[in-house]
Amino acid sequence: MTDASLHIPADGPVSDEAGLRDYWQLLKPRLMSLSVFTALVGLLVAPGGVHPFLGATSILWIALGAGASGALNMWFDADIDRVMKRTRKRPIPSGRVAPGDALALGLFLSGVSVVMLGLTANWVAAFWLGFTIFFYAVIYSMWLKRTTSWNTVIGGLAGAFPPMIGWAAATGGTPLEAWLLVALIFMWTPPHFWALALFVKLDYHAARIPMLTVTHGREETRKQALIYAVGLAIVSIFTAFTAIGGPLTLAVAVVLNAVFLKGAWDMWRRTDADSEADNHAVEKGLFKWSLVYLFAHFSVFVAEAALPFGGW
Repeated sequence: MTDASLHIPADGPVSDEAGLRDYWQLLKPRLMSLSVFTALVGLLVAPGGVHPFLGATSILWIALGAGASGALNMWFDADIDRVMKRTRKRPIPSGRVAPGDALALGLFLSGVSVVMLGLTANWVAAFWLGFTIFFYAVIYSMWLKRTTSWNTVIGGLAGAFPPMIGWAAATGGTPLEAWLLVALIFMWTPPHFWALALFVKLDYHAARIPMLTVTHGREETRKQALIYAVGLAIVSIFTAFTAIGGPLTLAVAVVLNAVFLKGAWDMWRRTDADSEADNHAVEKGLFKWSLVYLFAHFSVFVAEAALPFGGW
């Protein structure tokens, strides 16, 4: 075992009484919002439609499950969050919330979200929600993140499952189209996070997190980001020719991927000196575009399903 081996966080001193905002931050609301959005898309594009009440409650339980994952991740990662500049003000490392309280909240929300999704929607969706929480909290947070540079690639599955959970909540099944939504996010995640890692690399070095930038260097990270961007484009274009796609999806996918590939290509051609000279402008630009990319791509799936002229 290394210095980054598995640990059990201990309760430490709490500097101030925690407020509702602190507990809300434990749920990682930005990550939760992404999970809610993609799960909602999966639910809306699934065939047959879904009752509005069932859809709303399903999304609520998926959101709580995503929040549970965030709380469990923050509980376990409190030690490295104290080291990294961009995370040291989170509720646990700043001393506003005790680690034990975060753990209790994460476990409670995990149980409630999975059971309630099973009771209100179906147990297929509940199974995948429970598996996603386990994957993010245990497989990614406790193992992959601290032991291998593949953490972003394999761990990205946790963030890729929500649209399939939404689809399963609506239909009780997980057909090819649902898995294609998973594949799209899976391929999107590495270049998205590697672009981020390229301009916050000192944080990862300080925390001894084996991100690709730390273990293989920035040049290899740029190359791998380009490779995954190409893979992303292939999956993206393929989805346009399936039941969830259509001419509109194809047109949007071509534009989105052209810009994404151009950004990944430009990033690959850069040297460390180039990056430092303009304060990582290209890397930051690709990271921001990746957010636009995912929102626009998933939105067009909904448009394709809703518009009378959508689909092939």
